Amino acid sequence: MKRHANREQEKVMHKLLSASALILLLGGMLSVSGRQEALATSNPRQDHHQRASAQNTLTRLTIVFPTRRDSVDLQNKANAVAQFLSKQIGIPVDAVVADETAAVEALRANRADVAFLSSRPALKAEQLAGARLVLAEVRPDYSGGHTYNSVLVVRKDSPLRPQGSKKQTLQQLKGKRIAFASRTSGSGFIIPIGEFVGAGLIDGPDRLENFFSQVTYGDGYSSALQAVLRGQADVAAVSEYALNPPWITAQEAEQLRVLQEFPGVPAHGIVIDDDVPAAMRDKIVNALLKLNDSANNGLLRALYNSTSLVKVNHDSHLAPMRQAMQRARIQP
Repeated sequence: MKRHANREQEKVMHKLLSASALILLLGGMLSVSGRQEALATSNPRQDHHQRASAQNTLTRLTIVFPTRRDSVDLQNKANAVAQFLSKQIGIPVDAVVADETAAVEALRANRADVAFLSSRPALKAEQLAGARLVLAEVRPDYSGGHTYNSVLVVRKDSPLRPQGSKKQTLQQLKGKRIAFASRTSGSGFIIPIGEFVGAGLIDGPDRLENFFSQVTYGDGYSSALQAVLRGQADVAAVSEYALNPPWITAQEAEQLRVLQEFPGVPAHGIVIDDDVPAAMRDKIVNALLKLNDSANNGLLRALYNSTSLVKVNHDSHLAPMRQAMQRARIQP
């Protein structure tokens, strides 16, 4: 009987622990400097940021580093950047690793001050938190430095060929099968949809079947490209840099070619929340730009393979994505 009671107690404890873990996950668990900390707090402005509101200053800074497909060991690398920035700025800096949705929510709820974001989440952060993008990443696989191309990709032996104009090239795709990277991808869905709408070929994202014979959505660039490689789709919409490892192999890339480019896609960048005081904002920007210096550049490159950061104007940098979303009637 005693052993049976012990087993029953163990079952109850296991259920309680499982329920607790689920509650923590639903509350927005993030990895913060190597430990697990819930995003949700009873008083995030006081408990998490430790703001000295009377002096209109920050006493602690929180930066969100979103996970990306090509990021490895991101928490440790983010911690190193946070440590460097802390020395430059003169206050503690916490490095939080999360996805971009959680990053935007943290900015909205004043649980974060700075975040690395791609263009669509940056627009969402502007909408919900008044955050502004101040720096953009420069990468060697971005053809425009701090902008890159959205591309439509076909097999090398495809009969589809570039025509005399962009509209004529896109018109060839009527009745064809297309694979998008995902429903939320900027370069793998929103930008190309904006181009098709702008050319007058489709009415919007809910009318795609009126133009294409088949529409599929992947879980990233790799799956869209694999659909073309396997003959499951005639064309894929991805970013230009996805035609390289780790998304596909060099051998697979040799079987593909670009049918159409859509240049000017805004590079990922860094946003700062609107309640960060102007003087601290300048300190943050200047400290981040010091990552461009040769002595510190390894810290930046390790994060997301960026070679440098450049100052940008929030509105002009994000204009191509904003326009594409308006054309396609997609909300941030």
